[in-house]
Amino acid sequence: MKKVLVGMSGGVDSTVSAILLQQQGYEVVGVYMKLHTKEGYHEKNFKKAQRVAEYLDIDIHFLDLEDEFNSNVYNYFVDSYRVGLTPNPCVICNRTIKFGKMIEFGDSLGIDYIATGHYAKTDGRYIYKAKDLSKDQSYFLAQINRDIVDRLIFPLGDMLKDDVKEFASKIDIFQDIASQKESSEICFVENDYTEILEKYMDINIEGNTLNSKGEIVGNHKGYMHYTIGKRRGFFVNGAHDPHFVLDINAQENEIIVGKRDELAVSEFNIKNLSLFDDIKENFRATIKVRYRTQGVEGSINIEDNSVVLDTPVYGLAKEQVAVFYDGDRVLGGGIIY
Repeated sequence: MKKVLVGMSGGVDSTVSAILLQQQGYEVVGVYMKLHTKEGYHEKNFKKAQRVAEYLDIDIHFLDLEDEFNSNVYNYFVDSYRVGLTPNPCVICNRTIKFGKMIEFGDSLGIDYIATGHYAKTDGRYIYKAKDLSKDQSYFLAQINRDIVDRLIFPLGDMLKDDVKEFASKIDIFQDIASQKESSEICFVENDYTEILEKYMDINIEGNTLNSKGEIVGNHKGYMHYTIGKRRGFFVNGAHDPHFVLDINAQENEIIVGKRDELAVSEFNIKNLSLFDDIKENFRATIKVRYRTQGVEGSINIEDNSVVLDTPVYGLAKEQVAVFYDGDRVLGGGIIY
């Protein structure tokens, strides 16, 4: 019987994943990963995960990865905003922690496969979009180590979220899990990212708002309140049309703003290019520049790590991730800079 290590958070997705895998004949072992410090958070959720483990009569481990998470993900998140960038910590977490440290832990237990409640699919070589496109998380998996893909299982890839909830609700002891509120996109952010930043620095230092010509046209409440594309929360003298944040100068505490057409970007560069194939030549793909955006057709030049889009996108932000798709298949991705 093949062993599978399931990341169990106490939520509905990981709960249903563990149950399905056991029903499919795997020997399931659970692991709860403590990634951050949020008062009462882990005590409550680990109890739920333990309840699932007791129901399935499986072992569950508590894995404290807080130090690794802080050094790889949390500090990266804070430091990126400090210098005016817009990070995607979930992509980094998946690469280094969930499909990095979790794999290492699985190896220490002699376990064959790793499973999570991500909404995605895999055929052992590539990652694909999930059936439920409204919940699809393939974007966040674009930079994981391709050498581990043949060990991954995503039990929810062919399910709709409503079906997952219904499945859990039919098991009496999990009705509370099935009906609980969705967790936030970034696990350590309760409401707004600025709540994290203000623990470490003064984010409310007023500064100048400039236009694209470098002229002072107004003021703002502190550059860390803004990301590229934001259109509110700053003042522009005499403006009649909506203005958007075009760029951030963290060193001078300035934001540069302009009208929507100035947001358009058709070419950009990427770093940390990661591909699931040994692609040696330039290639074309559908490119998503943020999780909540539509893909745009374009070309990727792997010689100089540049991307050229057929049609412009609006609100391109440095340190977000550009993910490349061939239909539903993830080809890979790189960090925008």
